[in-house]
Formats: sequence, structure tokens, C-alpha cells
Amino acid sequence: MVFAINEINENPELLPNITLGFRIYDSCFNEMQAVNGALQIMSGGEKPIPNYICDMKSKVAGLVGDIQSSSSVAVARILGLYRIPQISYGSALAYLSDKINFPSFLRTTLNDKVIPYYFNMLMIHFNWTWIGILASNNDFDLYDSELLRKDIEAAGICVAFFMRISVQHTRDQTLSIIQAIRKSTATVVVLYCSMLELIPFMRVATEVNITGKVWVASGSVMTSPIFSYKEFWRILNGTVGVKSPLIIIPGFGKFLYSIQPSLYPKDIFMKSFWEAGFNCLWANGSHNVPNSTSNGTIYCSGQENLKYLANQGYHERASVFSIRVYNAVYSLAHGINTMLSCRSELLCLNISRLDPWKILQYVKRVKVKNTAGQELAFDENGDQIFNLEYVNWQALPNGETKYVPFATLEEFPESHIVTSDNTVFWSGDYTQAPTSKCSTSCPPGYRKAPQKGQPGCCFDCILCSENEFTNETDSTSCIRCPKDMWTNEKHTVCWLRTLEFLSYNEILGGTLATISIVGSLLPLSILAIFIRNSETPIVKANNRSLSYLLLFSLCFCSLCALMFIGHPITITCILRQFIFGISFVMCISCILGKTMMVVIAFNLTQPKSNRRMWLNSGVTNTLVLVCTAIQVIICAGWLAHSPPFEYTDNESKMGVIIVECNKGSPVAYSCTMGYMGFLATLCFVVAYLSRTLPGSFNEAKLITFSMLIFGSVWISFIPAYLSTTGKYMVAVEIFAILSSSSGLVTCIFLPKVYIIIMRPEMNKKDRNIFIKKDQS
Repeated sequence: MVFAINEINENPELLPNITLGFRIYDSCFNEMQAVNGALQIMSGGEKPIPNYICDMKSKVAGLVGDIQSSSSVAVARILGLYRIPQISYGSALAYLSDKINFPSFLRTTLNDKVIPYYFNMLMIHFNWTWIGILASNNDFDLYDSELLRKDIEAAGICVAFFMRISVQHTRDQTLSIIQAIRKSTATVVVLYCSMLELIPFMRVATEVNITGKVWVASGSVMTSPIFSYKEFWRILNGTVGVKSPLIIIPGFGKFLYSIQPSLYPKDIFMKSFWEAGFNCLWANGSHNVPNSTSNGTIYCSGQENLKYLANQGYHERASVFSIRVYNAVYSLAHGINTMLSCRSELLCLNISRLDPWKILQYVKRVKVKNTAGQELAFDENGDQIFNLEYVNWQALPNGETKYVPFATLEEFPESHIVTSDNTVFWSGDYTQAPTSKCSTSCPPGYRKAPQKGQPGCCFDCILCSENEFTNETDSTSCIRCPKDMWTNEKHTVCWLRTLEFLSYNEILGGTLATISIVGSLLPLSILAIFIRNSETPIVKANNRSLSYLLLFSLCFCSLCALMFIGHPITITCILRQFIFGISFVMCISCILGKTMMVVIAFNLTQPKSNRRMWLNSGVTNTLVLVCTAIQVIICAGWLAHSPPFEYTDNESKMGVIIVECNKGSPVAYSCTMGYMGFLATLCFVVAYLSRTLPGSFNEAKLITFSMLIFGSVWISFIPAYLSTTGKYMVAVEIFAILSSSSGLVTCIFLPKVYIIIMRPEMNKKDRNIFIKKDQS
């Protein structure tokens, strides 16, 4: 401030014929002391007299300060009544931007609303999602820290703990806070407090040697004198934070080294500063005693070289407040200069008419560049506009300390952090950027499931469900695959499903198709043999036409199995069930007719009985026709109400689309199978009861055995069919069809074929046994 005022007074182009003076008061980080100093400046006397000006010789143009927000608020409320310009170089409280409550307050530092944005970008850059906040327990810092917390949580970052520290805290209270910080899994701790609260906290933290935490400091902490306390260097070394870029004021370094106690004899801090810097004592408080040694005591001479203190931090780069104070003084000077610039005699003002409330309007509109090339301007809220940089505070082994810029925030093409080549020294004994997460990231294929009672950053990783995937890390939900696709085992991508149906190209389908064709040729071969030997007793026995029809039906039963093989389409789905149902019912109807013929024939022993009319072949043919017609009616109703159709099953098997035929109506399918089962049961019962009837070519025993096989096959088919899926379910049904039809052919016709071919001598009438003549 002294340097800036001297520079302005020596500049003939800025405020010519006007000399700027100053008074410096120490607020001692105390609101009452700050108000007392402000009132003394306003009244101009040794004691503050509110609302009175005792010194008429000098004019108060404005006030520069304070560094602490709470002090600035107290002073700004008083200065705002008189519209006296107040420019703070360190108060960042966002509330001070309210021009209704603080109409004359300006500042050359950013307000706290900007800091959370910088913090958020820093945490996103290092992927820190689990942090702690240490805030001051006073009205102003509580307000700003709550804003910080809301902004951080809005950015998707979780707050592990939110501790408040106070100057009034006892050692035990501080120890409990430190213990909570130690137990927390959060690695990053944000320091959002003032130096007054931070000093007692750091003293206790140093004693208990807290480690493993990375300190991230707000702008007010990063630029506070807390870093001048050597006892805290071990803990604070490596602290990262934000501050305005370091701008070197031309000539300021030379001015610093030219200071001598004799030039400022009334400076109350000069003596203590000289003694602390050069490790000497003033003899009798005099500033003019030559440097001498007595009994090991070194006395100050006042001629010591200040460059000796450069390694201890006494240089133009030491404080970021330098450029801010410099800008504050120059803003006031340019405001006064603009106000006093005459364009007409009516508007010209002299020093006697220089009132602070008039100066305020011109200071607000200042827009110039300082000697360092930085633009001085205030926005509508009285805040100076500039960008911050990310810095790393480092204490070197040689006792030197420095702020090392390591990153800047760029807004284009989108907001992102650009890091520099400077090496970052991390606090907490970390050799590289640490991680600070409540839960480890979920890999692709997993989704995040929030933990009960915990913030959103605490979660469990759960594998995506079947047919769902995610190819992103930390995904909150899984994406369902399209119907024709399926996930891989890791659930990271969707693959095309394979179509599953019983195909002719595979071994199972080809084998069943071959068996079906061979099985259909067998009844046709037997039919040819029967037609060739149609006049033999064994063919004539038990109704020759029914045997032909039965063999023809069995041929269709075997061939209908081919309808179950291949890619199902709606027409094949309809035909396979109808041909299957009608063919088997016709077979069983024929067998039932042959069985009924045996029973009737052996119960009509009287030659001239009127009941012999039942031996007519038309009766059995009618029986077959009626039984088959009933099945046709059932199938027709099935087709009319809810016919079978092609269906794709995407859920039963992973990675496979089962192409199958949907039955349409389970009730109609059950009726079809139930009716066939009823006829088979009836046929079995009748054949079983007539198995002991005499006769050389009595088929009752053969029919009984064939129906027993037929029933066994289809009864075992039910659980086997229900326990399989896909092509194997179709294969089970084909196997049941082929097995049952083969059983009928084998049991009923092969013994007869054996007699016809291999034992022709047995194919003759037994004259001792009564045989009814074949009516066909």
C-alpha cells in the first residue's frame, strides 16, 4: 500500500497537485477492532467520534480492507451509510456482493460463489467423489460453507463428513474432530475456514501427527499467513488450492529491499519484524545502535541487508495480497482522477468538494490497466473479474516456501482442467494423486446399487441381469439387449442370438427324419405283402379292409414326424398337430374296430341269429369314420378358435432364440390328446377282455400288447415333454410318435408277416376251430 501511494504521488499524470496520504490500522482479526479503526479514520481524531469529522485538513477518499470477511461486513455496514468506498483485498464472502446491504463495498478478490466451481472441477479431474469439509463455526463461514456443500453435492460429489471448528473449542473437542477425520475413508479434506479457527486446530493436529489426508484449501486459506507457521509445515506441506495468479508489480521488489527502520520511525511493527528476521535485539529500543555482540547477544543496527531474508520468503512473490492491495489503491486513485477531470467549468470539482459518496460512483466505473498490465474493473456486484489458478504449496528442505502453479481452468470447448509440467507434492505422504472414493468403481457389466442409509457415492456393484448389459464404468443402470440379441458372460456387450429349432442338417434331426421315412416304408411294405396275400386266412381274419386302412394310417403317423423337423412356420405348426391327431385317432379307431369284430364274432355262435348283422364290415367302417370325425371336429374347433402359430422364445435359454410352435389353445391340445388317450384306453380294455377267446388268428393278444406299449410310450412322454425345452422337446414328441407307431406295426403286423413269409404252412384254416368267414 505504501509503495502504491508513493508511486501515485510521484506520477505527474495521475492526480496532479494532489497528494495521497494513508493511515494504517490493525484489525487483529477482530470485528470490534476493525470497526474502531474505521471510525477513527472517518472522524480523523485519536478517538472515534461517530458522525463527526474532526480533521478538516485531509479528506477521506476511501478505505482499503479488511482481509477477513466478518470484519469487512461490520465495517461495510457503517461505511455504506455514508457511501464511503471500501475496497477489500481478501474478503471473499459471497454475501458482500449484495449491493442493497453493502452499497459501497468493492473488492479486488473473487467472491466465494466462484470457489465451489473451481473445487468441483478439481475433484472431477482427479475423480475424487468422497470428501470431507472442515468449516469455521461462525455466521459468515457457515453461510458460505453451506453454499459450498450444496454446490459440491449438486456436482455428484458426496460429503463424507462436515465438521465445524471454532476458536472456542477445547482440546478434547478438537481431538474428537481429528479422530472422526482419521476414521473417515475420505482421503481429501477441504479447508473452508479462516486462519483464526485453523491455527488451534492445526496445533492439535500437529501434536497427534495426523497423516494420510490431502488438504484442499479455499482461496482465503491458501493466501492466509497460516503457511508462515513453521510448526505446521510438515502437515500443510503439499496443500493444494486455488488463488489468483501471481503478478509481479514492477519495482516492488526494489522497494522491499530499500526499507530501513530510520525511514519509518513510527511503524509499530518495524522493531519486531527486524528482530525476528535478523535474530537480533534493539538496545534500549533504539533503531540507531551499531551492530555489536555482548554476552552472545546480537544487537540490531538497522543497516542489515533485507536480501538476506529472501530465502525466508521476503520477496515480491511472497504474498498474493500484494497485487490486490496495489489494485485497490490504484482503483481509488483512478476514480478520484476521473472525477476531478474537468470538461467544463460547471463540472469541475476542487479538493474542497471531494466527497467520498461522489468518488464511489467513479470508482465503480473504473476500467484501466495497472503498471503490471492487469485490467482493473468491477462488475455490477463490485467484484473484480479475473481467473484463478490451482497451486501447490511446497516447503522445501532449505527452508524456502513457494506456491507452485500446476493447473488452470479452461472454458473452451468445454470446462476442463489443463495441467502444467510442474511436479505436485501431495500432502499425506502420497507420491501421486490419491484416490478418494467411498466405493470402488463398478466395471462394465455391473451396475451401482446404493447402500442403504449412505450417500449416492457409496454403492455395491451388482452384475447385470440376464439379457442386460452395460459397457460403461460406474453405470447406474443396465441396458436391455434387443430381442434378437443376448449378452456375453461378462454382460458387457450384446451378441446376436443363435436360432434353435430341430433342423434336418443336425445329427438329431437327420436321424429322426431317416427313422421317420424308414418307419413309413415299413407299413407300406407290409401293405404290399397283405395285398399280394389277400386271400390267405391270416389276411382275411379280423377284417381285411381295416388292416389296409390301419397300415395306411400308420404310414401317415410315421410321416407326420417330418412336419416337426425344420424351421417352424405357422402353416407347418397347424398341419403337424392336425395330421398327428387325426392319423393316430384313425389308427386307434381301426384297432378298436378290429378288436370289436373279434368280440362280436366269438359271441355270435348261432348261425341263424339276427345279431349276425353286426358282423358286416360296414359297421366297423362306420365306427372308424365316426371316431375319426369326432377328432376332426375337435381339430376344426381348435383351428377356428385359437390355432397353433410360430413363436420365438427369448427367455428360456441364454443366448438362444427358440423357434417353436405355440399350441394356441392348451385346452384344444389337451382335448385332442385326451380323446386319443380315451380311445386307446377303450381299445386296450376291450382287447384285454377278449385276449382268451379261441382262434388261430385271434389278434386280441397282439392288440393288448400293442396298446400296452402305446400307452406306456405316451404316459412317459408327458413328464419328458414338460421337462425339456426347445428342439429337445420337439425331439421327445417325434420319438413318442415314432415309438408308438412302430410299436403298433411291430406288435400287430410283424407276427403275421412272419407267418406269411416264413411259415406259410401255418397260414391255413384250422377245421377243428370255428372261424367266422371274412365278410370282405
